[in-house]
Amino acid sequence: VQLQASGGGLVQAGGSLRLSCAASGRTFSSHTMGWFRQAPGKERDFVATIRWGTGVSYYADSVKGRFTISRDSAKNTVYLQMNSLKPEDTALYYCARSVRGALYSEGSYEYWGQGTLVTVSS
Repeated sequence: VQLQASGGGLVQAGGSLRLSCAASGRTFSSHTMGWFRQAPGKERDFVATIRWGTGVSYYADSVKGRFTISRDSAKNTVYLQMNSLKPEDTALYYCARSVRGALYSEGSYEYWGQGTLVTVSS
């Protein structure tokens, strides 16, 4: 399984970016696909995740109302639409897959992409 994340870049505060993560190998309905982020000097934190079968999504409090996770089953791709970006959103963003349907726990995601860098300037 390979996860290829893309879409990061430099944006001004208040701006928007859309991250994509294309997965190789089939994603089953029991899986979850999530996004995590790691800011410089900090631990990697949960951002959002989506149940592949139902499309039900879950978010960290810090991004609720600003970020939206979605998936395209035909393309085997998960997206993260990020609006109203803040400087504190600056981080390396990783996509990940949990075959066990995990939600928030980083350790329960078995497959990880390489990360895409998001930089928000003030």
